[in-house]
Amino acid sequence: MLISIKSLNRTYIMGHEKVEALKDVSLDIEKNEYVALMGPSGSGKSTLMNLIGCLDSPTRGEYWLNGKEVSTMDDGELAEVRNKEIGFVFQTFNLMPRLSALENVALPLVYAGVGKEERLERARKTLESVGLGDRVMHKPNELSGGQRQRVAVARALVNNPAIILADEPTGNLDTKTSYEIMGLFEQIHKAGNTVILVTHEQDIAQHAHRIVRLRDGLVESDVKNENIISMATEPAPTEA
Repeated sequence: MLISIKSLNRTYIMGHEKVEALKDVSLDIEKNEYVALMGPSGSGKSTLMNLIGCLDSPTRGEYWLNGKEVSTMDDGELAEVRNKEIGFVFQTFNLMPRLSALENVALPLVYAGVGKEERLERARKTLESVGLGDRVMHKPNELSGGQRQRVAVARALVNNPAIILADEPTGNLDTKTSYEIMGLFEQIHKAGNTVILVTHEQDIAQHAHRIVRLRDGLVESDVKNENIISMATEPAPTEA
């Protein structure tokens, strides 16, 4: 089992009030699954994403990732797990504006202690794999929104992580570009990666093979997606 979550709770203290963002959530995710986490604002999906991504620790409960119990780790240990096991893709891209696409993609390898020549070569190959082999020296402001998100996806992939964790990855993109980015996630999943997608958009969630819905900090439903949208079968939308 890649991810095993048992009775996970996360409580925040806000002034004199206790807010239970997650309440006894249990969830298992196998290697090479493609899962969408859905729910309205305040449902707990972002809290769950932060816990899965080792950006936060639970108040109670267990979280096992690749056979390691990460729920009891300190900040330094969590940072190491994040860098080795998880590739993040964010709605706002989170690219360094003064660095080229190549340098942005190579950043996780700097933190991993990989030598300069090897990290630039790996970054170049990863950019080629997402269709940006001809944009390696471009800076973010010289790229379109879709190209910037491809750079962000390449950065997430460069360390060969166990999980690609995508938080509203099409939130800042138009319909056609969103379609292209979801096609890229489909390719990544087919190549053997585990993809966890956090979204509030039903049409984006339909690309996943399993949909977990949260409401009020609880898992409301966890179902296999019987109506998967696949880039191989759906025509691409055109902009008006």
